[in-house]
Amino acid sequence: MELFKNWCASKKEEEGRKRYWKLAEKPGGRDAIRDSLAETMRSHYDRLDRIAEDVARLGFEKAATILRAVLPKTAKARSGELGEILATELVEEEVGLRVPVRRLRYKDGREMALRGDDFIGAGYGQNDDKLWLLKGEAKSNKVLGKTTIVNARKVLCRDDSRCTPESLLFVANRLLESEDEDDVALGRTIRDEVGCKSLPPGRIDHMLFTMSGNAPPAALKEDFDAASKNRDHYVVNLRIDDHQEFIAEMYEEAQSLGDE
Repeated sequence: MELFKNWCASKKEEEGRKRYWKLAEKPGGRDAIRDSLAETMRSHYDRLDRIAEDVARLGFEKAATILRAVLPKTAKARSGELGEILATELVEEEVGLRVPVRRLRYKDGREMALRGDDFIGAGYGQNDDKLWLLKGEAKSNKVLGKTTIVNARKVLCRDDSRCTPESLLFVANRLLESEDEDDVALGRTIRDEVGCKSLPPGRIDHMLFTMSGNAPPAALKEDFDAASKNRDHYVVNLRIDDHQEFIAEMYEEAQSLGDE
């Protein structure tokens, strides 16, 4: 699904291995992707086939009750989690790596924040079969400011700028539980990386994804300019003018399964 292509206009700047993307809603863009985004959000909290089975067994109303039990209710949790969801979708649509595990399915409390890296992309190099990773940090604020950006970059630079071992193991172990042979192979490779730490910096991309109601502040461009040149960096802002209203609207859409 080309979510962002149908939804947003983009301005992209590139400098070596660094990319600065500014996204904003196109006229009519939200209406074009509203239903598909709601379905995408559901898929981050539960498998769509399980939701369909709930509907078949219990009907729409009771199936929606099950879904609502895992969706966050507070504005803060919804904001952060929708940021992670959109960042994940952008990686898969624009970067060409998979985010192979939907972390939000594994929360132990609907308002609890998950620890570790916000999202991890994984795959193989275009010209070889060696592992390639992306370490991501997502921030969603009505007003995005310098402090948030600086703190997010500090998180990306932790652990010698590598994905945290606990985050990699979480992804690897979920893949090893899969019945898909390719998933299992990727999980084994990621698990090996935790032990060997053999992946060079140039094969660990970074993405700082921000969603905000204000235009990207100067601090975001400064972050892009200061980013190192030894890896692919993606510095992204998605501007949603009615930031908080949009988040509330989309969670209402996501938890409504309709009646047909």
